[in-house]
Amino acid sequence: MDRKINLKYKRILLKISGEALMGTQDFGIAPEPVEMIANEIKKAKALGAQIGVVVGGGNIFRGMKNSSKLGMDQASGDYVGMLATVMNAIALQSALRKIDVPCRVQSAIDINKIAEPYIRFKAIRHLEKDRVVIFAAGTGNPFFTTDTASALKASEVDAEVILMAKNKVDGVYSDDPRTNPKAKKYEKITYDDIIIKGLKVMDTAACALCKQNEIPIIVFDFAKEGAICEILKGKKIGTTVSK
Repeated sequence: MDRKINLKYKRILLKISGEALMGTQDFGIAPEPVEMIANEIKKAKALGAQIGVVVGGGNIFRGMKNSSKLGMDQASGDYVGMLATVMNAIALQSALRKIDVPCRVQSAIDINKIAEPYIRFKAIRHLEKDRVVIFAAGTGNPFFTTDTASALKASEVDAEVILMAKNKVDGVYSDDPRTNPKAKKYEKITYDDIIIKGLKVMDTAACALCKQNEIPIIVFDFAKEGAICEILKGKKIGTTVSK
């Protein structure tokens, strides 16, 4: 691919839900979606984009939901959820390395045997050196989602946009389109509208942080082949959240 192409966004933060890694399974990590995501990242990187990734952990453990079932307090459950994101990050790193994409995993909690500690300037340096950086373990603190981690990491590494890959949903709707066929899709919507209308795109803290730092969010269907590259080229795909 031509690396001299003019991209609308040079440095991006890709947010992938843990559920997207399950494929048709009910639990865990399926090889097909992981390989597909790795290939889409490789295509985007070949265009010249610098790519950071945050992956959720809901395919393995959901903090609030699972912790209550196990009699755990929320903080403990959230820490287990952070470990789940590390597992997903290692799986994605392996898939990227298999197709010759240089990649580093940085963890917000110390787990030095398998991941680097998160250091902001080191992460930026990796991106400048054309390495994909996967940010694992959320913010490193309980009570915060991986959506908030995405907004935080995007702000810290000066990402120009957050690409929020959704599972089987191609944008932001007035209601869940999977249960309400009359739900209206928004081509563009503001941060404030997300908060005021209570749209379940990302949590309020993440949305507020993106608004504060003027980082646009593009919500799209991760299963649409070539979508990331098309967004980088400036094509309107999904829903754009901005001021």
